[in-house]
Amino acid sequence: MWLVTVEKFSKEKMLNNSKEQYLDVRRLEISDKSKGFIELLQQLSICDSVSDKEYEERFRELSSQGDDHVICVIEDNHSGKIIGTGSVFIEKKFLRNCGKVGHIEDVVVDTNARGMNLGKKIIKFLSDHARSMGCYKVILDCSVENRSFYEKCGFKQKEIQMVMYFI
Repeated sequence: MWLVTVEKFSKEKMLNNSKEQYLDVRRLEISDKSKGFIELLQQLSICDSVSDKEYEERFRELSSQGDDHVICVIEDNHSGKIIGTGSVFIEKKFLRNCGKVGHIEDVVVDTNARGMNLGKKIIKFLSDHARSMGCYKVILDCSVENRSFYEKCGFKQKEIQMVMYFI
């Protein structure tokens, strides 16, 4: 497993308008592995080391889905590190007149960059993408601890989540 020391981000500096220019919200690029993308995902869940070959294969597989699967990242262009990410994939249904639903997944902001509304920027980017793809709704699962964050982003609790793990 790789361990990367992530430099401390100054919240005051990040909120300063001059610092805003160093933040770039964009789609994942193949070069982002070297900018700490995998290490950032490790702050969210189990994400063992991913070889360069595995990363490239998965990147190309997901890229081949075009706008139906989008991973966005926030890069601090000053440090060159990926400090936030999230993804959305588009489910095509027969329900709702062959409607579409956006599924938001894997949202994480680096622990040293939290509290600066970067998570809201990620959710807005992903939700806007789902809307532009013609989705009638966007959904996500979250922990109880993150519920208020997503409510601030405009989500509301509906029903419950169930899961069955195979590994």
